[in-house]
Amino acid sequence: MSLEPERLKKESGPEPERLKREIYRYLGFGRQLPDSAVQERVEACLEELQPQLTLREVHRYFPLEWESGKGDSAGATDRPSTAADRPSTAAGRPSAASGSSSAILRIEGMDIRSGALEKNLRGCSEVCLMAATIGFAPDRLAARASAAGQVSRAVMIQAAGAALIEAWCDQVNETVRQEAAARGKYLRPRFSPGYGDFSLQHQEALFRILDVQKRIGVTLTEHLLMMPSKSVTALIGLSETDERCAPAGCESCERAESCTFRRF
Repeated sequence: MSLEPERLKKESGPEPERLKREIYRYLGFGRQLPDSAVQERVEACLEELQPQLTLREVHRYFPLEWESGKGDSAGATDRPSTAADRPSTAAGRPSAASGSSSAILRIEGMDIRSGALEKNLRGCSEVCLMAATIGFAPDRLAARASAAGQVSRAVMIQAAGAALIEAWCDQVNETVRQEAAARGKYLRPRFSPGYGDFSLQHQEALFRILDVQKRIGVTLTEHLLMMPSKSVTALIGLSETDERCAPAGCESCERAESCTFRRF
């Protein structure tokens, strides 16, 4: 899916001030406003960068199977677990401490062991896999700035790119929310490989399942890094019940309180 960059700026995208606050956060200012000189330079970076964005995304829905994780994963059964097989809380849903998985999550042939993801997906029987990118503009402009010795400008462009890809992912997330709501379902916070104990090794499977390179032009390096760098893959759980989960990121991160880049 390819969209004009104006959609990110004018339709349901982030408010300009909110977007700039996110950039300041990525620059390490936390909740504090930088001085006027920094604010003006950030504004200039945004004005140059936004018209050059190439917004693309792909998302698809798949059943989520839960399998017993007792013993080694090599000995796991091939059948989906029943409610009796799954470790449960008093509410009868799978439970796991972050970093320690007691179940195997199976999505389109991809087997995942992740306590953090298991916790995120409690009660879900379906997931949406998504990939999104804003294109090569941030990489290209940052490289030019670095080559010209403009290190601080390169850092600002990278921070702006990070905020813009998150804003684009939020819009894709909203599309998924609306599609799920039309079927009476609710979303869990999106969760990306490399977050918590959700291994980055799963990038290869996500790229294969979504045909990411063909669909949106993002490639994966041998070190599992995405090119363009301002690209995201994620998994979103769909539930029959509204758990009132926080939408994304810091709200569900165990390190939020001590993180320089937290949103709150």
